[in-house]
Amino acid sequence: MIVKQRAKANEIEKMELVGNVEGKTCIIIDDMIDTAGTLCKASNMLKENGADKVFAFATHGLFTGKANENIDNSCLEKVIVTNSIPANYKSNKIDQISVGILIAEAIRRVQNNESLSELFKV
Repeated sequence: MIVKQRAKANEIEKMELVGNVEGKTCIIIDDMIDTAGTLCKASNMLKENGADKVFAFATHGLFTGKANENIDNSCLEKVIVTNSIPANYKSNKIDQISVGILIAEAIRRVQNNESLSELFKV
C-alpha cells in the first residue's frame, strides 16, 4: 500500500510505502488517472523497493498534459482503464476495456427490481 498526501491538486507532499514488495508483481488500483504523475511516482517507488513488475488499473483515464509521455517513460508494464470517458491516450502501454455490459446489466436489474449487489459478488 502506498500512502499519499497532497499539498494541492497535482502536487504530492509525501508518499510512503507500507509493506514489502521485493520480488513481487504489484498492482496499483486508482479511481482516475489525470497527468499520471502520481501513478508514475508510485510505480517508481515500488520498483526502487524491489518490485519485479508494476501494473496499474483505473476506472477513468483522463490522460491530460504529459500523461502519455509520463507513462511511456515509466517503469509500468501496462495501464488498464475503462471506457467510462472517451479515449485520449496514445501510449502503447495503455489498454482500454469496456464497461458497457456491466452498465447494461445494472440498468436491466434496476428496471426489474433485482439486486445490484449480486453483480459484484465473486
